[in-house]
Amino acid sequence: MTSPLASLGVSSPWGTWIVEGDHDGLTTIHLPGARRRAHGAPSPLVRAAARQLEQYFAGRRTTFELDLHVSGTEFQTRVWTQLAGVPFGTTVTYRDLAEAVGHPRAYRAVGSTNAKNPFPVVIPCHRVVASGGLGGYAGGLDIKRGLLALEDLTL
Repeated sequence: MTSPLASLGVSSPWGTWIVEGDHDGLTTIHLPGARRRAHGAPSPLVRAAARQLEQYFAGRRTTFELDLHVSGTEFQTRVWTQLAGVPFGTTVTYRDLAEAVGHPRAYRAVGSTNAKNPFPVVIPCHRVVASGGLGGYAGGLDIKRGLLALEDLTL
């Protein structure tokens, strides 16, 4: 039996992020502007995820220790797994990430996969940049610039 989903809002300089999950772990983190879809009492894991995001936004956390329910195609999960290993304060290009997952010409597919990332910040798609500059971000370039600045990165 699956436990019910619950969500918590986490304030940031760019708006409220929504952490959603159940008693087994997180199912998604919604970018600012999303509405809460889940109701009920947040599990300890959802509360822990919200607390860790708050610490990150306050500049007191550089890594996350969370149970994630990652679901996607084989390619997507490979990209997200590789992306999860990009350290705080560093960036990689879409091309670098495509090469790392064994598909050196699939940098556009990597960009599309990043846009579908169910766990922004925790799986740090904001750390992926274009060869010639910033690149895109599902939450908008202002949020991407802000997250990079939080990690002392500027482009």
